[in-house]
Amino acid sequence: MEFRRISGTSGSVIAFVLLLFIHGAHSFYLPGVAPQDFEKGDELKVKVNKLTSIKTQLPYSYYSLPFCQPKKIVDSTENLGEVLRGDRIENAPYSFKMREAQMCNILCRVTLDAKTAKAFKEKIDDEYRVNMILDNLPLVVPIDRVDQGSPAVVYQLGYHVGLKGQYEGSKEQKFFIHNHLAFTVRYHRDLQTDSARIVGFEVKPYSVKHEYEGEYSEKTRLTTCDPHTKRLVVSSATPQEVEQKKEIIFTYDVDFQESEVKWASRWDAYLLMSDNQIHWFSIVNSLMIVLFLSGMVAMIMLRTLYRDISRYNELETQEEAQEETGWKLVHGDVFRLPTNSDLLCVYVGTGVQCLGMVLVTMIFAMLGFLSPSNRGGLMTAMLLLWVFMGLFAGYASSRLYKMFKGTEWKRIAFRTAFLFPAVVSAIFFVLNALIWGQKSSGAVPFGTMFALIFLWFGISVPLVFVGAYIGFKKPAVDDPVKTNKIPRQIPEQAWYMNPVFSILIGGILPFGAVFIELFFILTSIWLNQFYYIFGFLFLVFVILIVTCAEITVVLCYFQLCSEDYLWWWRSYLTSGSSALYLFLYATFYFFTKLQITKLVSAMLYFGYMLIASYAFFVLTGTIGFYACLWFTRLIYSSVKID
Repeated sequence: MEFRRISGTSGSVIAFVLLLFIHGAHSFYLPGVAPQDFEKGDELKVKVNKLTSIKTQLPYSYYSLPFCQPKKIVDSTENLGEVLRGDRIENAPYSFKMREAQMCNILCRVTLDAKTAKAFKEKIDDEYRVNMILDNLPLVVPIDRVDQGSPAVVYQLGYHVGLKGQYEGSKEQKFFIHNHLAFTVRYHRDLQTDSARIVGFEVKPYSVKHEYEGEYSEKTRLTTCDPHTKRLVVSSATPQEVEQKKEIIFTYDVDFQESEVKWASRWDAYLLMSDNQIHWFSIVNSLMIVLFLSGMVAMIMLRTLYRDISRYNELETQEEAQEETGWKLVHGDVFRLPTNSDLLCVYVGTGVQCLGMVLVTMIFAMLGFLSPSNRGGLMTAMLLLWVFMGLFAGYASSRLYKMFKGTEWKRIAFRTAFLFPAVVSAIFFVLNALIWGQKSSGAVPFGTMFALIFLWFGISVPLVFVGAYIGFKKPAVDDPVKTNKIPRQIPEQAWYMNPVFSILIGGILPFGAVFIELFFILTSIWLNQFYYIFGFLFLVFVILIVTCAEITVVLCYFQLCSEDYLWWWRSYLTSGSSALYLFLYATFYFFTKLQITKLVSAMLYFGYMLIASYAFFVLTGTIGFYACLWFTRLIYSSVKID
């Protein structure tokens, strides 16, 4: 177990708000991400981050492998989000001087034993990449790719520890390590002050079996890498094989290149790599679904409902109410308490908490506060917002509970505060134990675990109770019609009005509105890429809200017309069933896009996607429920009922 320093867990939300008012929505600098000017010869601090692999999804700290180490390893202070992501940022042994090129610097010499050779081979076999940071910019490997006849440069985050393959006609697979790194630091120079800002950090890795004459010492001159000729003999050099008792000499070059890219645009190369046309296609696809549903809702609301209400009111005047049919016939039962009403109140309150967290997070992300340059900021903000949104969760659950004529508001508040977080925490603890068993840096340390528990019990739970108290003190919402003492019998329903069938049908369209954007989100999470188009994501989220509301209202109307008044839970499950399709799509994505082969990695993937699907269920279900509640109250308050 280990304790780690966590910065930003308290006061981050206040800092966000202050920054918004001080700097505005268009021009601001994030904490720790302000531009830094470097003079010629200034020392540049290179930091190493975790080792990552899209095959295992298990991060490891850089010094878990026997790389060259500085005299003293210093851990950087990390925020809560960085620790949960498995980031382990430490100082590196590399020495850079601003705008001073260096060639063939010898870093250190390592002689492998059986254990270290095995560790290197395992990481190379699992395609692990080394991540570094310079002035908050992640290290990338430029890759030339010909696209439709025109060469283009794409960037890969981090460089591979090594590679495996056959060499010199041998049929045996051998492992080779990247022991020579050719760094390129791009900078934008201020012509007036001659100071410069770093706008790019690239590397080209090589595997070179270095050779030298005589005994090895700190002043050894390598024959395979001559700093005087400024040339690395790559073409004629033998690659460095990873084997027991093999000697590996780590070297590096540093080159500085002036760039026209300004500091404010330095992240463009990292971010502008996805096809915006696909995002626009996603928006158009979602809008078509919304327009289709909006047309149906408009037809129901403006034509059918208007005709129904007019006819019902005329029947009342003509004393022909005994012949009424359709949704008005169940007016005496439509607001009858649902089964497990307490559980419904809890889930609605949890859904409000999720909705508030997602909505505020996206607004901050759109304004740039949670950009990829602020590592861990997105996850930290989501956790803090979840905690503070407990106030609204308690309020929503107790208001609905009082509408259901409940009296024990503390019990509802307790269940709201614990049900959803307890389920998520149980899954999280099991997954964390698996990660811990793999000795991965992704395992949450004891200190961070204590911080999470404190956020839950120390802040979220009290806020839920405060919200529940405020909500319960409000006067109860009266039903627009009276409920009969004896429930009426529900007639036999057509096959297409079967609850299971209609619920499953209702979840297709909300999922269809978001599944294209979901692909990009999954890619950013599991394929180690950046997701930054929060404007598109916010539009898709608004479309999701509208779609959930409209499809639930449409199916609720059909249900009431069939004289089935058990709409409470069905309205929640109708839009909430989109979470089932999300999990099925995640399963499809696993088998078609990922290369995960290890059991632990697969369990991590499905465990985290189960948590995401569960959260999506309570979010979409709550949207559908409130839309249906508004709809039923509206239509039954519009007709004359004795």
